[in-house]
Amino acid sequence: MSTEKLYIEKELSWLSFNERVLQEAADKSVPLIERIRFLGIFSNNLDEFYKVRFSDVKRRILINQESGINDNSKHLLGKMQSKALKLNLSFDELYNELILEMARHRIFLVNESQLDENQQKWIRKFFRRKVLPHLTPFILSDDINVLQFLKDEYAYIVVDMKKWDQPQDEHTQWGSSEEDRSQQAQSQYGQSQYAIVEIPTDHLPRFVMVPEQKGKRRKTIILLDNIIRYCLDELFQGFFDYDELSGFAMKMTRDAEYDLSNEVEHSLLEQMSESVSQRLTAMPVRFVYERDMPEDMLNTLCSKLGISNYDSLIPGGRYHNFKDFIGFPNVGRDYLEHKSLPPMRCADFDGFHNLFDAIRARDILLYYPYHTFEHITELVRQASFDPKVLSIKINIYRVAKDSRLMNSLIDAVHNGKSVTVVVELQARFDEEANIEWAKVLTENGVQVIFGAPGLKIHAKLLLFSRREDEQLVHYAHIGTGNFHERNARIYTDFSLLTADQDITEEVRNVFGYIENPYRPVKFNHLIVSPRNSRKQLYRLIDSEIANAKAGKKAALTLKVNNLVDKGLINKLYGASTAGVKINMIIRGMCSLVPGVEGISDNITIISIVDRFLEHPRVIITHNDGDPQVYISSADWMTRNIDHRIEVAAPIRDPRLKQRIIDIINIQFTDTVKARWIDKEMTNSYVPRGNRKKVRSQIAIYDYLKQIEKQTKKNRQQQEHNEPEQGQ
Repeated sequence: MSTEKLYIEKELSWLSFNERVLQEAADKSVPLIERIRFLGIFSNNLDEFYKVRFSDVKRRILINQESGINDNSKHLLGKMQSKALKLNLSFDELYNELILEMARHRIFLVNESQLDENQQKWIRKFFRRKVLPHLTPFILSDDINVLQFLKDEYAYIVVDMKKWDQPQDEHTQWGSSEEDRSQQAQSQYGQSQYAIVEIPTDHLPRFVMVPEQKGKRRKTIILLDNIIRYCLDELFQGFFDYDELSGFAMKMTRDAEYDLSNEVEHSLLEQMSESVSQRLTAMPVRFVYERDMPEDMLNTLCSKLGISNYDSLIPGGRYHNFKDFIGFPNVGRDYLEHKSLPPMRCADFDGFHNLFDAIRARDILLYYPYHTFEHITELVRQASFDPKVLSIKINIYRVAKDSRLMNSLIDAVHNGKSVTVVVELQARFDEEANIEWAKVLTENGVQVIFGAPGLKIHAKLLLFSRREDEQLVHYAHIGTGNFHERNARIYTDFSLLTADQDITEEVRNVFGYIENPYRPVKFNHLIVSPRNSRKQLYRLIDSEIANAKAGKKAALTLKVNNLVDKGLINKLYGASTAGVKINMIIRGMCSLVPGVEGISDNITIISIVDRFLEHPRVIITHNDGDPQVYISSADWMTRNIDHRIEVAAPIRDPRLKQRIIDIINIQFTDTVKARWIDKEMTNSYVPRGNRKKVRSQIAIYDYLKQIEKQTKKNRQQQEHNEPEQGQ
């Protein structure tokens, strides 16, 4: 038995994933504007890391202290802080490099000191007309509770209004002794009053185009932060007595967890509304401040925010909340961002009067963002008025704010359909939006179900019941991603559409299980958490182990976002030891250590980070030459296996089964965006060697485009031959 470490801390593995995101910003082959946007993605990810992962470890430390328990949480927190600070330094270097690179393309991101006279006048007018109405400074005093109004999602400028104790004169006479000079310097320093100004990015764009002088072929962009800095005097003038104004950037990140009220008389909707409000006053876990911030100002803020020894206090530059850079505008040439890959229409729908006829003819597999999500919104739209459709049931975890799909569900109610929407109120960071949708749906007659508290519903199910020839026929959607129109343009995800009675009947049973999770229910085809997922996943792995021990070929292919459940990891170690060849694609956290002699030397893991976010979960077993393929909503984490309602579906159509196998195989040939996952978390790229250059996301687009072209051609030939057969 090897003495090597067999589990990587998931928090450190998560930071390693975010380092891969930062690699994309550093990759010179990535278009310039996309590199800047990857800085925004990195920053947004890091925000979530502190809200969730960091705060969880901090909470563990505090609980263990109260209980007198000693564990390695403090040591882990130190390693997390060290890694995060190292990544922040790399981020700062990359940011400066990209600013210079933009200037070479005649795009200038300037600060307030780099404006010419005409631009200064324009900025003043813009500030008075557009910005000033949205600014209300908060004056720091003993009476004000900073934690009540500071928000997670915003950057702030802390303003120092300084009143000098004596005039600042270059001819001031200094005392001869060191003590005299020290006292005089302290007196010279003056008195400060602090105020906090929120940068109102919920009302105004973060990036503002500044007019250029005629004849200058360049684009100038200034951040809203710098416009406010430049015009601070217009905000405070006439209200406060000061000699000098200066501003310093800051940002705070809060613990994202919350506690549900146990009061019986409160509905879950009321409890979740309260808990989202509680998050606004949750304690901070990270405080980022401008490096030049005066020490007294920093100490005052830390005291008011209750920053502890276990929180991250991070000195940074003058810009925070870099997540806004995800939407950095391309004001230059087209080649500075990715060439568009227009979503394809699935040819399996061609030639049918409606989408239900197409699904009844054969199972249909969609793969976003290569396929358009409009097939799903159109399916729900048709169902909303189709006289044969009697009812619609759907799980909602995350949806777009202006969702066409949700509006079609409301239309269905108005057309007399029975509509049931299972709304997951505990979808992290989407609770508020889901609460609002729950209210709107309820007001319009939709039956809204919230499920059981403590058991998140993460399945991606949609079920239609239709009366056809005096029979009740069901159609189902089972997916790996949310019903979110915008995300479907940037996340890769599978959607299976089927009228297979075995599958649709079990989807019906899942909805019944959601309404009553304590009622006995059995699933023979679907893998459903928490009912049978662990048992069934162990069974799939054990079957490959048995084949390996019998001298047969045995292999397992897995694609997930995260692999951290120790029970499943140990099963995979056992399979590797037995001789099962295991290939995995893991985007994010991976606690399994590959390449340990005698334990995991049959396990190979890659991670792909590219223009689309890899999101599907896929299981492929060799099964003695008759592969089994599943798509799933569940990652291999304990919460997904044991504490959520998740669904994995078998792909039974041989044509679609092979398609998924081909797609996964293309990803394993990636020689551009694939990185090795190893025990040192080095994130080294898979070497190309003498192989051809393969960028899997582009290769998959071309593969699917060819399939759609061939399907369309076959359909046209079929339509051409049908009249001849009738003659």
